[in-house]
Amino acid sequence: MAEVKPYENSDLGKKAQVEQMFDNISGNYDFLNHTLSMNIDKAWRKKTVKEIRQINPSTILDVATGTGDLAIALAKGTEAKEIIGLDLSQGMLDVGIGKIAKLQLDQRINMVKGDSEGLPFEDNHFDAITVAFGVRNFENLEQGLSEILRVLKPGGKVGILEFSQPEKTPYKQGYNFYFKNILPVLGKLISKDNSAYTYLPNSVGAFPYGEKFVSILNKVGFSKGKCQELTFGIASLYTATK
Repeated sequence: MAEVKPYENSDLGKKAQVEQMFDNISGNYDFLNHTLSMNIDKAWRKKTVKEIRQINPSTILDVATGTGDLAIALAKGTEAKEIIGLDLSQGMLDVGIGKIAKLQLDQRINMVKGDSEGLPFEDNHFDAITVAFGVRNFENLEQGLSEILRVLKPGGKVGILEFSQPEKTPYKQGYNFYFKNILPVLGKLISKDNSAYTYLPNSVGAFPYGEKFVSILNKVGFSKGKCQELTFGIASLYTATK
């Protein structure tokens, strides 16, 4: 997997650049995320919650939680008593904390600043772990997945939602045109960050989606890895167990 960074002229490593980028766009992130995806992302999160709900988890970790959309959906869609949302970006977490308080879910959801490649939790701690649109931002993909495996309980389930690439005509052509020409322009206008929404299609293009990602899950030690294509292959939901 080729390393793609948000700011190619920066001397910072990918991890620090990703943190900086999300701090920069945090104020407009939710609006952009839902608008640019035409709200399809909400349906993808519901699908993820449905998969996680099958094991009736009591403790859930949402890695790269951003502003907490998936953590909130998990609180609404499961009976979990403890949900922790972890993210590198304090700016994104601050937005999420406000949303969670407004929804009166702060007794069940705790937002924590932390690094996905060095999770601050004990081994075998969580019943389920989720990641939505975050694994492609890992500086070291296998290290991040190994950390998720470490803190997941034996028999626990992981649900990873990530962008992929449609391979069938005409979805492939339409997707590529939108992702490479329209999305970066709109993202730049609204977020005022010249690089964030150019980084998005570039990072998706470099990500080993589909069966390649399932193979990586198997390599680091997960079992029963599965990939479900969503919306003609625009995104994929990966599930696996420990």
